Order: sequence, then structure tokens, then C-alpha cells
Amino acid sequence: MTKRPIKLLVSYDGTDFSGWQRQKNARSVQEELEKALEKMHGDHIRLTGAGRTDAGVHARGQVAGFFTDIASISAEKFALALNRLLPGDIRILSSGDGPEDFHARFDASLRRYRYFMASGPIQDALGRRYAWNIGRRPSISVLNPMAAAFLGEHDFSAFASAKDISASKSRFVAESSFWYEGEGLVYQVAANAFLWRMVRSLVGTLILLESQVSSPEEGIFRLKAILEGGRRETAGPTAPPYGLFLWNVEYGTREHGHPRRPNLGKDLEET
Repeated sequence: MTKRPIKLLVSYDGTDFSGWQRQKNARSVQEELEKALEKMHGDHIRLTGAGRTDAGVHARGQVAGFFTDIASISAEKFALALNRLLPGDIRILSSGDGPEDFHARFDASLRRYRYFMASGPIQDALGRRYAWNIGRRPSISVLNPMAAAFLGEHDFSAFASAKDISASKSRFVAESSFWYEGEGLVYQVAANAFLWRMVRSLVGTLILLESQVSSPEEGIFRLKAILEGGRRETAGPTAPPYGLFLWNVEYGTREHGHPRRPNLGKDLEET
């Protein structure tokens, strides 16, 4: 029987998950989704995701894909059907037909993340699961010139976990900036792909340097030295996972990074 590709837009609260990827002895988002798909199909269905978010990281716009042989359900109705089977901390926001050979990860051209911080002296109890409480109000005029230093193609070895096994640590960053929303500080970064824990390392380093430097120029100088040096121990701490959200994923012409390689067995992009 012919199978159809289905594309899902997924949101989840990552607090109680070990991350996106299925693991043997821990709860994962991929596992919960595949369990729901198995109930619908009566057999295991392999699901791919655009980004492998780490434990505690949330998603507003994760993209996932699978192939179905169920002809009686339209692509748009899979969202409703799956939400009836999924736990409350995962919601399918929409579903639709994917391209003929759709692969959520290999077809993605840009991944966008947002990191949320609370800057007031007291953090709202309802927001503590979704923002890092830094307890002060960093200067945007210092943060943004430093953040802009990440734009373009760079080797991000200094901001990758020591356990990252990517063959290349080079990534192309298209967006990198901060802004305030009331007492909340937001960092947005978009790239063709990310190394394991890269976004959280960028945030931790930027927030630390902002507290130490006396001018934007000093901040840029120190940040570029870290970036060009390529050693993780020279960068700042890794920010906690609960402030990070996979915000959305874009699909289109891949202008940066490797070409589509559907037979590659090991994921390279992690957060």
C-alpha cells in the first residue's frame, strides 16, 4: 500500500522529558509521539524531528514527519487524532501533507531558538519553569554588539559540549540578538544547524561577559577571542535548559551546511 508523508507542527513542555530523542530508560517526546502513532496504525511508525532538543528544553515550533498508510484520515485530521492520544505536555498544533520524500531534519534550512530570562529581583512562580532568573537587567547596548559577532559562518567549537561528535563544528548563524519584553530578556538565534548545547553556551557566555566588561568594544574583543580560540574552557557557563525554546523551523533552499543526506545514520544537530 502507498504511504503518504505527513508533516506535524509540534509544541511541548520539556520539563518532564529527557529530550526529544527516544531513550531506553527515560521519557522522551519522540517516544510519546511514536506510541500514539502506533496506537493509530497498529504497528511501529518511525518519526523524525527537525531538532534534537535536550532534556528540559521546550518547543513552540518543532517539526516532525512520518509516513502513513491510513487512507481514511486526511492529513489535516492527524493533529486532532493524535492529540486525543497524547499526554497534555505535547500538542500537535497542525498537520498536513509533506513533500513526497519529506524528512523533517534533512530538509530543514533554518532552525530558530529563543532563550527567555527573568531580569527582575523576584521571579513569577508561574514562569520559573520557562525562564532563567538572572536577577538583574543586563545592558542591551553591550549584549547586542557581542551577539552580532556570531553572525555568519564560524567554527563554534568553543560553544559545543565536549560530547558533541559532529564531524564539523562550523555553523552559519543568520540571526543573533536580544530584546526586552517587560522585565523579561529574550535572546533569539537562528542558524542552519546547532551543535550540542551550543545555544545555552552562547547565552551563558554572553550574560557573563556583559557583567564583566566596561564597554561594548571590550565585550566584542573578548568574545571574538573565545570564538577564534575554539576552546570550551575559555567560554562561559552553560545556561539552564528550561529557558530555551525551539521556536520554529524553516524549509527551503539549503544555502549553508551539508546537502540533504537521507542515509546518514547519526544526527549532527543537537542543542
